[in-house]
Amino acid sequence: MSEPLGVAVVGFGWMGRVHTQAYARVPHHFPQLPLRPELITVAEEVPGRAERAAGQYGFASAVRDWREVAADPRVAAVSITAPNFLHREIGVAMAGAGKHLWIEKPVGLTADDARAVADAVARAGVQGAVGFNYRNAPAVEAARDLITAGDIGVVTHVRVRLFSDYAAHPDSALTWRYERKRGGSGVLGDLASHGTDLARFLLGEITSLTADTAVFVPERARPAGTTAGHTLATGGEPGPVENEDYVSCLLRFASGARGVLEASRVSVGEQNAYGFEVHGTRGAVFWDFRRMNELAVSRGTAYQDQPVSTVYVGPGAGEFGAFQPGAANAMGYDDLKVIEAYRFLRSIAEGIPYGATLTDAVRSAAVLDAMARSAESGTWVDVPTA
Repeated sequence: MSEPLGVAVVGFGWMGRVHTQAYARVPHHFPQLPLRPELITVAEEVPGRAERAAGQYGFASAVRDWREVAADPRVAAVSITAPNFLHREIGVAMAGAGKHLWIEKPVGLTADDARAVADAVARAGVQGAVGFNYRNAPAVEAARDLITAGDIGVVTHVRVRLFSDYAAHPDSALTWRYERKRGGSGVLGDLASHGTDLARFLLGEITSLTADTAVFVPERARPAGTTAGHTLATGGEPGPVENEDYVSCLLRFASGARGVLEASRVSVGEQNAYGFEVHGTRGAVFWDFRRMNELAVSRGTAYQDQPVSTVYVGPGAGEFGAFQPGAANAMGYDDLKVIEAYRFLRSIAEGIPYGATLTDAVRSAAVLDAMARSAESGTWVDVPTA
């Protein structure tokens, strides 16, 4: 019989809903888990939003101020899905109150912010998970196993690509995401953070890089009211976009491999075009999020004109078997967050971290900071190791 664990969600935009739904689904997919998440409270400062969330999803209570969550003895674990500029303050406070954290990337605005939360978690002796969900795809884990086993030889280079159109419309509202003070970086923290995590997950540490960034939609309209997600705003007072729409970056890995990372939030015609191509001395492996359960694999001894095969992952890959009985049965985005929730809760139950941790968040943030410095200086930049 599993024991109840009181959980809370702080910030109830789209990602807050995703976390909540993941908690609700975990017992169905992972019945062996000794903990059962119990929705205690939801915190959201937008009037009425927390109350609506409580009514729809069954939270026991709803509050406007996240500090009430920190003080609530019923809550043992907290999902932090509030805007980026609040991550450090909320994360440090929740860890200080003895709460386990499942926090969305990029964990603040800078590597210092991520490090502050990581240090607070370490001091408190609680578990800390981070929302790098794409590494949870069973196909991505299968690709890593293939690379680690040497099936494609020694890795020579990788290309990681994250293109989306969510900010391509010129009438997209000028929300906190486009402000330095509240959003920090733009596509660096949003999409490139996933790219750096995927690159590290597959190939190991990044040691140096050179990057270029650009703003392609320099002005947007301020919204008249509250927003959620990527809404449009027409007729509002225009304001400047303060962070980048696009980044391209050359990478060097500790292994000697080379890489290219490219991310854009304003790519017309591209919807969630996320993926990677890893090349080795004897083969290659390719993954596209839009075909999440497939890998394209080339391996053998032909080298020239070597064919590429499509592999449909199945129950032997990652956590696939918790969702589908056989290969080529589709999984979706929300399933990746259920896996993330399971690994977070398992970490709490066993006292051992599973999945992406705050150490991963700090390392990713250090790479992002290095990208920003390189784009400003126009030079190669070393990535700090700690």
